[in-house]
Amino acid sequence: MLNIDNYRKVWGFKDKSGILIIISGPSGVGKGTIVNEIIKIFNGDVVKSISVTTRKPRFNEKEGIDYFFKSIEEFSSLIEKDLLLEYACVFGGKLYGTPKDYVEQKLKEGKNVILEIDVQGALQVKRKFKDCVSIFVLPPNFLELEKRLRERKTEDEESIHNRLAIAHKELKSIYNYDYVIINDDLKYSIDCIRSIIIAEHCKINRNLKELNNDG
Repeated sequence: MLNIDNYRKVWGFKDKSGILIIISGPSGVGKGTIVNEIIKIFNGDVVKSISVTTRKPRFNEKEGIDYFFKSIEEFSSLIEKDLLLEYACVFGGKLYGTPKDYVEQKLKEGKNVILEIDVQGALQVKRKFKDCVSIFVLPPNFLELEKRLRERKTEDEESIHNRLAIAHKELKSIYNYDYVIINDDLKYSIDCIRSIIIAEHCKINRNLKELNNDG
């Protein structure tokens, strides 16, 4: 397993601050699969933030593992108390948000936190965390994206067309991201994101304290 601490030891740096990583992309592009593999590869150094949502759970989703499922009233209370790092109303009028406390605590612990969020949420986070890393995952083409959505068998025909329309709109925001990956080959996509995380940890501005202490 690859562990960020091994790279810190090699270079002599003792920086323990985590990096906030945003991963966005159209529904069905494969973000979830990529994120799960990245978490396995980094063996504890990368965690995924658990979002809160007002939509109903799918058959294979579990409370507190995949999402925190809330009523509209409960979600509104979180907004009023400023307990969300970002939130957005997305497909089907459902609300999604990122718990602020969870993210901030994990970053302090030195964990790299992945936010798998849509474009609306990503732009909110980028305004608050200037040094976050943002990655947009694209499908090879929209015919392939439609195929993947149909293969999931979780959407009716109207939902599929709506998701494809949203995907086209999201492309207009791609230039607000730091990196773009075309998920044509899963292994290659995973390797790209792994390399991005390692490279970001090696940036001079993330290691100034250690470099200055070395004289």
